Order: sequence, then structure tokens, then C-alpha cells
Amino acid sequence: MATSIFVNLPVKDVKNSMRFYESLGYKLNPQFTGETAASIVISDTIYLMLGTQATFKELTPKEIADPTKVCHTMISLSCQSRSAVEALMAKAIAAGGSQTHEPEDHGFM
Repeated sequence: MATSIFVNLPVKDVKNSMRFYESLGYKLNPQFTGETAASIVISDTIYLMLGTQATFKELTPKEIADPTKVCHTMISLSCQSRSAVEALMAKAIAAGGSQTHEPEDHGFM
């Protein structure tokens, strides 16, 4: 059995965040999606769990980072080609995301 990865992220607006990831082509897992949390299926073994600040706070006693002020995580996704990277980036920007730097091709990744 393959190991699954669940990346948990706090968000201010679950519905808006769901729309963002759906616009990138990812699907919701309705079994774990509701008013305060959403499960986004990235692949057969990778899931993005979005939760309100209050829901996320139930998972940790630590302070939740404000992503407008600090970097609390970096998530990288592989794509089949440079054009697929550019297409995904264009979808993300159109859905309200921002680009921090130009995509890079490291060859070995």
C-alpha cells in the first residue's frame, strides 16, 4: 500500500479556496468537505486539507502563521512539461494566485 500525504493548510475562506483549487483542475473529496474544511485530491496519494483558522487550530497548540507576513510552508507540484507548468501557473494567476518568481527548470527534478 502506498503512503498517502495529507498537507493541512489554514485558510480564511474555505469556499473561495475550494474554487481556487478546482479552477486548477483538482477535485474535491466530498467525504471530508464541509463548511469549515475541504479535502482537495491532488493525486491518488496526495491530499490538500484546507481548514478555517479555527478548524486548523484544533490540530495544533501553536500559533498559526499569517501567510501574508511569513512563509509557513512551500508546496511544489511536478508537471509533465514546461508548457504544463506554464498552463498551471496561468490558471493559478487567473484564479487569484500570485507568482513569486519565474518558473525554473532544474533538469533533475
